[in-house]
This record gives sequence, C-alpha cells and structure tokens, in this order.
Amino acid sequence: MKRFYKDVTTAGTDLGWTISLDGRPIKTQGGQPQLVPTEELAEAMAEEWRGQGEDIDPAAFPFRDMADYAIDVVSRDTAPVIDKLLGYAETDTLCYRADPEEALYRRQQEVWEPIVTRFEQREGVSLHRISGILHRPQSGETTARLRTRLATLDPFTLTALEQTTSLAASLCIGLESIRNGAEGEKLWDAANLEEDWQAELWGIDAEAQQRRDKRKTDFLRAIAFARAATL
Repeated sequence: MKRFYKDVTTAGTDLGWTISLDGRPIKTQGGQPQLVPTEELAEAMAEEWRGQGEDIDPAAFPFRDMADYAIDVVSRDTAPVIDKLLGYAETDTLCYRADPEEALYRRQQEVWEPIVTRFEQREGVSLHRISGILHRPQSGETTARLRTRLATLDPFTLTALEQTTSLAASLCIGLESIRNGAEGEKLWDAANLEEDWQAELWGIDAEAQQRRDKRKTDFLRAIAFARAATL
C-alpha cells in the first residue's frame, strides 16, 4: 500500500489519546475508536506511522497491533487471556528443575529461585518446584489468588503480559517483566537459561539463534509497550 497521508498528530480527550492521519482519527483494525491510555503510547504509535516511507510496511506497526488487540479483543473479555496466563502458572518453566545432583540444577537455583521467591512474596502465593518433567498442579488457593491479581490489570497491561509470559513460558517472569524498573535483558536470559546451558555444551545453532533474537525483540518490545501504556 502506498503512503496516503502527510501529517501524523496525537491529541488527548476525556476518554484517552488518539492518533490522527491528516486530521482523521485512526480506528482499530476491528473498527473501534483507537483510544490509548497515555500520551507516551500515542506518540510511540504515531512514530510508527511517521516512520513509513513511500510504501507502508504492515509489519512495522507492533505497538499499533498490540493496542488494537487490547481494544478489540482483551477489553471485550479478559477471561480467556487470564485463563491462558494461569495455564503458564501451572507449567511455569522456572518451577521445573533438573535433578539436584546435576550441575544444571545449581544454576537454576542460582538464577531462578530468587525470581520465584520474589514472585511468591509479592503475590502471596506458594509455588511447587518439581525436579523432572512430571506435572504437579499448583494449589487451588494459589490459582485463585493469581486469578484475582490478574483481574486487576487493564487490557493494555494484560496484552503486554500475555506476550512476555508466553515468550518466556513463565508467569513468574511475565509478571516480573511488567513491574516498574524490571530488567528485561536479565529476565530474558533467565527464561532461556536451559537453552544457554545446551549451547555451552554443544555449541550455538545459527538458525536457532535467529529465532531467539526475534523472540527477544518481541519480549523487550512488550515490556516497552506496558511501560508506555502505564498511567
């Protein structure tokens, strides 16, 4: 598609911030008014439009796509997203460890245990740690507490959390990532601890590294989206 606009502007309203092309407010891909909660997020989305060349690249609008998903999908019904996130709590990567006699276990304890412990203290829950691959469900009390916690989040934060959690395969890392001051690079490295361990033993696969780099970009972008959307 050829670029069809010249000016990109943002404006605040009583309901939120809008982005306009040549004075016409943008709608979501689902046809709703594209209203976002903060000026920072609106400006970030406006920059995606300003950065287009003569031809529009549909893949160059990650913030717009996340915002539209928050408005068109999540805001209509948060329950499916919350259920999906609770599924990651049931199989959280950080709770599945190697056998205690293995060297990998010691690294998992060093890197993962502080994250899980902070998560438990902050959320008032207790998570089972498992050595091996056999599934052990979390307690009903833990699930109920986490459901209540997730229900307090706005659709834009839930959108970012869904991305960081699924990319890390860990609700512990996901919720840590959207906290103010979270260190995204360190959290991504923690999520990929086992992959890094295998690379140390057997070397790095170039194609796998490319896929990981793409996931990392998406992970860090989701954190940036959550911060930009925070009032």
